[in-house]
Amino acid sequence: MKEPDSSVAILLTVGAGRNAQAMPQAEPQAEPQAEPPPDFVRLADIAPHIKQDMRYAGSENFLGRPVPGYRAAQCWLRREAAAALAAVAKEAAAAGLSLVVYDGYRPQRATRAFIAWAADPSDQAMKPAYYPNLDKADLFDLGYIARESAHSTGTAVDLALEGLDFGTPFDLFDAASGTHDPGISQAAKQNRAILIALMGRHGFVNFDKEWWHFTLEGLDNVRPLDFEVR
Repeated sequence: MKEPDSSVAILLTVGAGRNAQAMPQAEPQAEPQAEPPPDFVRLADIAPHIKQDMRYAGSENFLGRPVPGYRAAQCWLRREAAAALAAVAKEAAAAGLSLVVYDGYRPQRATRAFIAWAADPSDQAMKPAYYPNLDKADLFDLGYIARESAHSTGTAVDLALEGLDFGTPFDLFDAASGTHDPGISQAAKQNRAILIALMGRHGFVNFDKEWWHFTLEGLDNVRPLDFEVR
């Protein structure tokens, strides 16, 4: 794995702020929508240089199949979140680093699919890769999957710095994925700190159970939605 050179020291000069998940208040289930709202954009239209590896649009995820609501491997976000992420990418590029995004806006129908999957004890195909030490029925109560996700508001993004070691892969449901887990290597600890500091300077707050999950705070009219990713 590529390790950061000395230029990334600039990313550690400012703390990342508190490590708490910024979640919307519980709201009624959104009605399916044919079109995204006008305040949503494709990340590719705002920051085409950011790499996208949209896991839920394919089979490389904990379900082992494409997730309902993901018709295309495209990251959508609230316009403000996309603009902030573009600023993150620009700062990262100045230090010789690049972002890779795994998920952004998530339709509510995808969350309903996660709930149905967790309730099916016969579907354990992806256990060795994604939850080897946990019972899938416990993933919601343990906070690894949210019944009301900030992703459905378009304010959350899952990502990494490409080529760096973060100690665990994306979406490994395990204590080792906790941002400050003491058991990971020193290099992984440093890389997580770099990512948190970088994202924090642009308004994103990390969820401390998942080193890859960040939510942009301070937006108005935040609500869960259910339009199809396309």
